[in-house]
Amino acid sequence: MTTNEPAHVADLLGAQGRITALVGGGGKTTLLQALGAHLGRRAILTTTTRMAATEVGGARLLLGPSLDDLAEAADDDDPRPILVWSRIIDTSSGDSKGLGVDTSVPAKWLALVDHVLVEADGSRGHPAKAPAPHEPSLPTGPTDVVAVMGANALNRVIADQCHRPLRLAAAVQCSPYERLTPERAAVLLTSPGGARRSVPDDADFSIAITMVDETNRSLVDHLIAEISDREPGTPIHRFHTQRVGDPE
Repeated sequence: MTTNEPAHVADLLGAQGRITALVGGGGKTTLLQALGAHLGRRAILTTTTRMAATEVGGARLLLGPSLDDLAEAADDDDPRPILVWSRIIDTSSGDSKGLGVDTSVPAKWLALVDHVLVEADGSRGHPAKAPAPHEPSLPTGPTDVVAVMGANALNRVIADQCHRPLRLAAAVQCSPYERLTPERAAVLLTSPGGARRSVPDDADFSIAITMVDETNRSLVDHLIAEISDREPGTPIHRFHTQRVGDPE
């Protein structure tokens, strides 16, 4: 697709037989759930980090299933996608979290369904982030990467709106008390110190900009132009605030 066209969530899917990993900031879980709703029984969803226990969406949740359990679930008549967590835990803050799987596990599921989709990063609800040295937690095996950023981070003060603001500011070479301009966001989304950290050489890489609305549309257009100047071949997908699964 050309960079200024609106996107449908299916545009994020790679080829069958490969894992699609979502990294970066705001919108990963919403995109994961929308992809699951689009694919139905043809998909297994999971995380290699953790998700809120309330974020099951419309999926069938399986906790710590064996490969045989998954094969049986993938072969039954239930139209819903399968969501896999290793277990659910209570955190010190009183919230329940679904713990994800080891990075070696998702590749084992590729023969069972058409698509395996992994939320491979955390941002604590912030629309933009820069990764720590141990992030993202990309699955092993054939993996394509989608870097996600919420448009509501644009032109906002980095320290107020972004996860790991000191790392993000260092990645884009400014103060954390400056604003995340479209120029800086483009650096973040294309830099090895930002969204491209640890992306495999053989991976397809694309960018998803979520939370697009009338108030930030011109900023998003500016961001897309900046990314296109830096990486002309990188697909960029825009998603409207309320309707992730539908065209903007």
